Amino acid sequence: MGLIRIIFLILSMLLGLLSWSQDSIPKMASLDTIIYKAQFPNKITGRLFFVNTSNTVNIQSRTQDVDYNLIPNKQDRLGATIAFRAIALSFSYAPSFMTENKDNEDSKLFNIHMTGFFGKWLQTFRLYEQKGFFIDVPELDLNTYFPEIKSLKVGGSTSYIFNKNFSYRAIVSQDEKQLVSAGSFMPSIVYYYTKYDFIDGDIDEDLHSYDLAFAPSYSYNWVPSKNFLISVGGSIGIGVNHSKAKSESLTSLLTEINFRSSIVYDKDNLYLGGHYSYLVLNHNADRTSFIRDNIPFFELFIGYRFKAPKKLVVKANAINEKLHIK
Repeated sequence: MGLIRIIFLILSMLLGLLSWSQDSIPKMASLDTIIYKAQFPNKITGRLFFVNTSNTVNIQSRTQDVDYNLIPNKQDRLGATIAFRAIALSFSYAPSFMTENKDNEDSKLFNIHMTGFFGKWLQTFRLYEQKGFFIDVPELDLNTYFPEIKSLKVGGSTSYIFNKNFSYRAIVSQDEKQLVSAGSFMPSIVYYYTKYDFIDGDIDEDLHSYDLAFAPSYSYNWVPSKNFLISVGGSIGIGVNHSKAKSESLTSLLTEINFRSSIVYDKDNLYLGGHYSYLVLNHNADRTSFIRDNIPFFELFIGYRFKAPKKLVVKANAINEKLHIK
């Protein structure tokens, strides 16, 4: 699903829901009395999801008018998420019965997404392990599959949410519900380590890449009606990249761009919706090439909130008290 199509669908949903927008802010005498979000601290939230994601790399040559696209043998995945209080953990796999996975016997895609909430601090973690890539060179009309090429990416971000009335949990883990529209500035530190193994016959080359960026970001949750949430956010960051191969190493400027959007329907303890995000990291690979590192992510999900066992609630309260987390 292309980026333009995703944006068009989101705009269409926004226009279709405009007629409900008058219900989003309760009529109250004082802004201090508005309840912006509902919390479910004593419930475990679980979900089932369909996800399509990958880590694709575009390499631009500085000495030739040629672009090399390193495209993994993409897979559709099914998975589950479980969340309670500060931690949300996701796991997914690629079943062979899904159409896009039928020709992927020699390829591999394993990914983990984790999100942690610690007061106003937000911690994300991502891991992508991939095997089997197409090398696509449009200028040479070349598209060849290399089953032994591998990549490993691990990292994430640490963010601070300034506005206490804004709920990021309502977007990613549904253990809160945004009742009134709100947004927040969210400065972030983004960091990733990536290793590429280029293996083909007698060729065995490794490239190690280290990314570190400061990325000011903003997210806004719009509540057009009591059961709907539409969220849009993004960041533009700058930092440094250090890339190292056998022949040379190079430290260069890193730029980060991230766009994300979500729509959630939430009624009683049942919720469903979708997420879309696109992260781009740009930097030099060496003195002759420039890398655009892309991580698209698309997810559809359905979930439910369950009452947590009393012992688990007591233990979590004790941990929160020790860490001074409200």
